[in-house]
Order: sequence, then C-alpha cells, then structure tokens
Amino acid sequence: MAKVYVSYNTIISALGFTSKTVVENIHNETSGLQRIHDAAILPNPFYSALIDSEVLETEFQKLGPKSDFTRLEKMMLTALHAVIADSKIELTDRVGLIISTTKGNIDALDSNNPFPPERAYLHTLGNTIRDFFHFKNDAIVVSNACVSGILAVAIAKRYILQNTYDHVFIVSGDMVSQFILSGFNSFQALSSEPCKPYDANRKGINIGEVSAAVLVTKNDTNLVEEAVEILGESSCNDANHISGPSRTGEGLYRSIESALLQSGLKPSEIDFISAHGTATPFNDEMEAIAFNRSNLQQVPVNSLKGYFGHTLGASGLLETIVGMHSLKNNILYASKGFDSLGVSQPLNIIKSTQTVSKLHTFLKTASGFGGCNTAVVFKKITK
Repeated sequence: MAKVYVSYNTIISALGFTSKTVVENIHNETSGLQRIHDAAILPNPFYSALIDSEVLETEFQKLGPKSDFTRLEKMMLTALHAVIADSKIELTDRVGLIISTTKGNIDALDSNNPFPPERAYLHTLGNTIRDFFHFKNDAIVVSNACVSGILAVAIAKRYILQNTYDHVFIVSGDMVSQFILSGFNSFQALSSEPCKPYDANRKGINIGEVSAAVLVTKNDTNLVEEAVEILGESSCNDANHISGPSRTGEGLYRSIESALLQSGLKPSEIDFISAHGTATPFNDEMEAIAFNRSNLQQVPVNSLKGYFGHTLGASGLLETIVGMHSLKNNILYASKGFDSLGVSQPLNIIKSTQTVSKLHTFLKTASGFGGCNTAVVFKKITK
C-alpha cells in the first residue's frame, strides 16, 4: 500500500503565528489563556485564548486581499497561504482542499454583523477559500463536531489512497463567538479558571480560537523535518447522546482499536497519546476508560487544552501539528493544569515537559458531540 504523509504546517493562535513559535511557547509551558470580561459576549468573566486582531490584520494584508473577509476567513486564509507558499505545489486538478470547522462564520447571523447571513453557510466558506487561491476542485467541508480537525486528516489520506488526489491541503478554524460561548455556558460546562484536563480539581472547559493548516501528500520527497507518516486511522460514532459521550468510551475504544489494527502496531509501541482532554467530567472519564480498554494506560498522555482552550473544529489539526514537532524534537510536552488524577482509571499524564531518548510514534484522538470519535496513528519518518 502507498504511504501518505503530513508535511508542511502552520498554526495561527494566541501563542504565535507559526508552528515553531507556538511549539516553543508550549515547550516553555506558556499558556495563551487569559481572563476576559466582555459583557457583550458573556455576562460573567471567562478564560479564553484569543488571536491578536491587529497582528492578524497585519499578516492578512500581506496576502493582498481584493475584497472584504470575515475574521475567521482571515485566520484560515493566512494559515493556508503559508503552507501553500512553503510547499511550492502547483494547484492542479490533482490537488484537493479540505476545510474543517464546527461553526464556520456563525457570527454572520448576528444582527450587527456587516456580512450577509448567507456568509454563514459552510459551502460559502468553502467557495471563498477555494476562489482566493484558485483551487481547481471544490472544497470539501468537514463539519463533524470536535473531531473535524483530525477527521480531515483521515479523509485526506483516504482520498490519496483511492487516487482521487496526489496532495490535499487542509485548513481548520473556529473562532470564539457569543453563540459558541453561550452554548457551552448553557451546559454549565465553562470553567471560571484555566482548564485542568484530567485533574481532580477541574471545573470545566475553556473555549479558544485557532486556525491551522497542513499538507497531506503521497510524495516522500521535499518533506519538512517534522513530517510524519499516517499509519492508521478510524472514526466511529457510538450515537450515545446529542452532547454526552458514551460512559463506556465505546466509540473511542473502537476507533483506537481499528486505527491500531490498520497501523500494525501494538499498544506498547505507541510512544505518547495526544488526547482530546476537554477538562469536563464526562469527557475525561470516558477517555480514561477507553484508553484502559485499549491497554494504553501506561502510555504518556497529554491534553493541549491548557494552552489554547478547546478550539473546536481546529483542535484536532492543531494538536496533530504539535505532536509532529514533539516527535521531531523527542520531547513530551506537559499537560498544562494537571496536578492529581481525577478519573476512575489509571492514566500516565505528562506532568512536566521532558526530553526523551527517542520518540517514534503517537496516537491522536478526539471526541465530540453526537457521539463522534476519531483516532489516528502517526509515525516519525526516519531517513
């Protein structure tokens, strides 16, 4: 079977506008979360990691836009432009485009928004990004709750293996909005302090915003140093509840088992897990159960939500990129906010950033509303 790789990448976030800068901040255990009190968005103070609007505008204007774009579009176009430019790949009909997001331009539905409501349609977002770069093919929009970012990687791999495309560019993004914050607040899921995934004293979720982009390709030449091979992937929906995860971790467990089977690896051959880790009681407990059912309880695990908050449809791709750099650097990055275990099953949470002798593989997992779950196994490329 042909091999598929994840190569060129970039991150636009509160911790920086390149993957390298973001990873350096994570290495130093610097969080982008800040206390925000904006009654126009939410009555009570909340913690979030917001992209600097002035820096975003400056970077976006370098692209020479000829019309007006929404904040989310500026985030996504800026991220994707960097990857397209670095890869130097010509956008022929053998090149695909995948966009992953949960809510897209949801703020276009606000009464005071300058853009028409039609801008909120996901196909409109896809057409906007496609036309900006002159892709030959229509954008494929992946909007499957919070697995969207990592699911897009799995879908790109499948398109390449079935010979639809030679290369696929993926751009993911979601922004903090009143709609999203009020939704999570209605679940009483928002934390009044920085989130603490898997910790006994966790109080809930933080919502953040990010845009990330990568190139998925079948070519093994001209790869970046942190490039990885996709060994196995799977997505399973346990259809447990519209917002609550399966109490037995069934969907995540099955996704992990299928991804491991496809990869040909044993649980003991996974060097670390980049988990979903939202810091909500139900999610963290479900993940702990699923990891134990898959015999992964001894494998080092982290959640990056303590650095960015939950960035929804961008989280899976963001965390994949950081995982790629983790393999390259042979460094396990701390699960920020964690102190003492607060789930019923044992987990090997990475409490502090540490250099290890050699990392070869990692497992990325994600779970979301509606019972969706995705797992992907990645391997470092050795030359």
